[in-house]
Amino acid sequence: MSDITRILDRVQEGHSKAAEELLTLVYDELRKLAAFRMANEGAGHTLQPTALVHEAWLKLAGSTQQQWHNRKHFFGAAAEAMRRILIDRARKCNRSRHGHGLERIDLSRVDVAVEADDDTLLAVDEALSRLAEESPERAELVKLRYFVGLSLSDAAEALGISESTAKRQWNYVRAWLFRKLKESRE
Repeated sequence: MSDITRILDRVQEGHSKAAEELLTLVYDELRKLAAFRMANEGAGHTLQPTALVHEAWLKLAGSTQQQWHNRKHFFGAAAEAMRRILIDRARKCNRSRHGHGLERIDLSRVDVAVEADDDTLLAVDEALSRLAEESPERAELVKLRYFVGLSLSDAAEALGISESTAKRQWNYVRAWLFRKLKESRE
């Protein structure tokens, strides 16, 4: 059982210090990950890693109804929170640019959504919604890899699957997403 899972158990039991420990442990981990992924962004980028992590944490911690059962569940919720923040931001930016042209993207170059333009982000979100209907576990893998930026082995651990299974699913999903994105642009 990981430290996060133990702390989540203690939070569920009502230990007041456990929530503080969880914040420290998870916040630092998510902040480092976001900073690493956004290091190549230009100076004028409007969303900074710290802001993304803060917004995600506020969504996670602000939900009094939410209970996390384990590390997988918590990181799934964190991935979903980050995805929603990025999608809402992209939709807001896209509303002001009606009628602009689409351009072809190379999905193999896109590692994390915060590096993608708003049109790509919205197209990936739409395709991801369709994938979630077909295969929720594969959709979670995409969220953890694409929106949170976890490595394949970390995502496999968070989902509770083997790394080889995660690799097979990731290869399938990349091809599936490429096909869906191509179809949406035609």
